[in-house]
Amino acid sequence: MSAFLSYLIHGISLGCGFALIASGIIIIYRVTRVVNLAQGMFAVVAGFSAASVLDARVPHPLAELLAIAAAAVVGTLTGFVAIGKRGTSPQASLIATLGVGVLGYAVEVLIWGDQPRSFTGLLGSYELLGVDIAKQYLLIVPVTLFVFAGLELFFERTYAGKAMSACASNPYAAALQGIGVLRMGLYAFGLGGALGGVAGVLLTPLQPVSYDSDVSLFVNGFATAILAGLKRPVLALAGGLVLGVAESMVAGYAKASYQSSLALLLTLAILIAQAVRREALHTVEE
Repeated sequence: MSAFLSYLIHGISLGCGFALIASGIIIIYRVTRVVNLAQGMFAVVAGFSAASVLDARVPHPLAELLAIAAAAVVGTLTGFVAIGKRGTSPQASLIATLGVGVLGYAVEVLIWGDQPRSFTGLLGSYELLGVDIAKQYLLIVPVTLFVFAGLELFFERTYAGKAMSACASNPYAAALQGIGVLRMGLYAFGLGGALGGVAGVLLTPLQPVSYDSDVSLFVNGFATAILAGLKRPVLALAGGLVLGVAESMVAGYAKASYQSSLALLLTLAILIAQAVRREALHTVEE
């Protein structure tokens, strides 16, 4: 029972991080129709940045906010590269995000080296049913819920959020209404960067990041986004929790190396199921 509870708590924490990364993927995709392959890089940049700023003895909350801001800036710059030129197709933009991600490898190694880095999160632990639970685990869930509640308010109550939703629904109609579609796309990349940054500062104290951590982060984030149907960011929370708990149980009761395979297999299964469904609907219509 204690092992199960430990795996469950670890999985919920991982799932929250996956959900934050997935929400960035969904927002960028909905507004720009671009699958951002550099999304995992934002979390890595934030994790590295937080560790460096904390080394300079900056207080924790400020250091983490600065790291999230750095990730948001990197996200916006990625947006300029991917969609900054009018008329760029989603396919070309996708390749551009891949190029930014590869460039990010080199920049991260130059700045922070090729060794994993971490930093100390909340100190101490609580005991629950004989299991010591680090306070950092208990921080992740409320912060994630707060972020998702903020996203809902942002899209429902603010002009920028409503404008981004309009671009997601129909970019041509949004442009006719005077909404800057390109500007909203850059906002989406910046917001995606910030969400990746939140995931980075929350997860790095639990598992060190390295320059190539973005691959696994993106795979898990994309699998979560697929589970959410690439629709609303809030749906990614449920998908992330399912995937995080599943991976934690697989790692705990089988092998840790199966974790990434689970995300890939799940993504493949969902894509195949969607393709079969579309083909069946097409056949019925004919």
